[in-house]
Amino acid sequence: MGRDRGRLAQPRTQVGPPHQGDAGACKRERVPWSPRHQPRLAKERICRSSQLASLNSPLLFSHGNLSRCQLSSFPQSVTESFAKVIHGLKVGHLTDRVIQRSKRMVLDALGVGLLGTSTEVFHKVSGYSKIYSSNVSSTVWGQPELRLPPTYAAFVNGVAIHSMDFDDTWYPATHPSGPVLPVLMALSEALPPSPKYSGLDLLLAFNVGIEVQGRLLRFSKEAYDIPKRFHPPSVVGTLGSAAAASKFLGLSVTECQEALAIAVSYAGAPMANAATQTKPLHVGNAARHGLEAAFLAMLGLQGNKRVLDLETGFGAFYANYSPKVLPNLDSHTWLLDKQDVAFKRFPAHLATHWVADTAASLRRHLVSDKAPLPIDRIERIVLQIPDVQYVNRPFPSSEHEARHSFQYVACATLLDGAITVPAFHKHQINRPQVRQLLGKVELEHPRDNLPNFNSLYCEMSVTLKDGAVFTERSDTFYGHWRKPLSQKDLQEKFRANSCRTLSCHAVERLLETVGNLEDLEDCSVLTTLLKEPSPPKIASKSI
Repeated sequence: MGRDRGRLAQPRTQVGPPHQGDAGACKRERVPWSPRHQPRLAKERICRSSQLASLNSPLLFSHGNLSRCQLSSFPQSVTESFAKVIHGLKVGHLTDRVIQRSKRMVLDALGVGLLGTSTEVFHKVSGYSKIYSSNVSSTVWGQPELRLPPTYAAFVNGVAIHSMDFDDTWYPATHPSGPVLPVLMALSEALPPSPKYSGLDLLLAFNVGIEVQGRLLRFSKEAYDIPKRFHPPSVVGTLGSAAAASKFLGLSVTECQEALAIAVSYAGAPMANAATQTKPLHVGNAARHGLEAAFLAMLGLQGNKRVLDLETGFGAFYANYSPKVLPNLDSHTWLLDKQDVAFKRFPAHLATHWVADTAASLRRHLVSDKAPLPIDRIERIVLQIPDVQYVNRPFPSSEHEARHSFQYVACATLLDGAITVPAFHKHQINRPQVRQLLGKVELEHPRDNLPNFNSLYCEMSVTLKDGAVFTERSDTFYGHWRKPLSQKDLQEKFRANSCRTLSCHAVERLLETVGNLEDLEDCSVLTTLLKEPSPPKIASKSI
């Protein structure tokens, strides 16, 4: 690697209106403050003496005038342990496996985000965001003419990533990359050019944001299942965004703690908006609000310093909430080291990928060579899948409903042999053959088929009018963490997703740059490539 991964991450400078000292025991040198929307960042932290730090510690005020000995008797809170991990993790903590896996996540998120710039929801939110301006701005991916304040660039790019439900999925259930990567990309471009932020700086902050999401999800049994109440990226993603931004900005322990508290008050979005144009906003808002939380913490805004410890804090989002203090840094292990993510081969809810896998296998019993599916000979189609109500849509009427429909994915795969990006265009959804097949589909929910991405299965049977029955089952699809996409196929997915937005040169340069991200001296090179002129665009109203 170009740099020693064991080096300490360099402290970052911050800029903002002056405020009193914090418990991070550090004083900031600040450049002149601009009041327009976004704080900029400062240069270096100059540590105060331990005496001055202890005098200024908010702990003295929160617990009264207690001695240092008395203060040490208070057990460390869960929230404080998160703040210490966010602040204390260094590049040297990254393992080779975490680096390789997170680079794949970065590449995939960039690709689906670039593809997402063609969607109607992206055009609506980017049009709305143009009303905001700032003397500090960041790139909207694949849109060289459009620059926005960092928080709104993060918002719009986050929406693009989730606009087709094509982004990665982790376990326990969430979309981890979308709330985090847009924040770091926006900051890498908006911050002063010196000192430079390296690829390792970006990977460290990215993994901090991913880690925080995973740790929070493991505090509740409810979080392991496919969600019923809140969309997880809007909850844990908001805190992951705040954590990643706090790390990248070089916030103190106390500021990291405040950023988490502020982020909790931004978190949450109901599952009722699944399968609508509003669902992608959950990821965009998580990115934007997490970054805002970090900015506000920099400016001295305070929240409940035990927000992760309380049922009335972060516990309000999950039943059976049981938070635990994180291990010390000297025994830290990354969740991504143990649990990989799933990458999707087509843009739809992850549970439908088991259905597509099963339907493709079943089709081979019904069709030889390139002959059409004998729809008139089919009596009934039975899907045995988990009971996930928001993916049970017998007759979807929009692309977003079709992406969340067990029935549609099954029928489209039986008809066409595979699901592709155009499969969710409105004229594809409304084909007479599709509607005819949809009327033959029945769902069953076996008790052993739980709504859990680590254990669910799909069993599908087709009964013909002559009495013949064909059955297939999928326990794991290609792209799941148990059967991960090859690097070659992940790169091909990226090429297919980005080639309509960027030049071929930029696409190949991005592949090379992300592939060697740990060697990159200046990670803002990524945003430069995302601004290269795109090929001529073909107008389309289908997405």
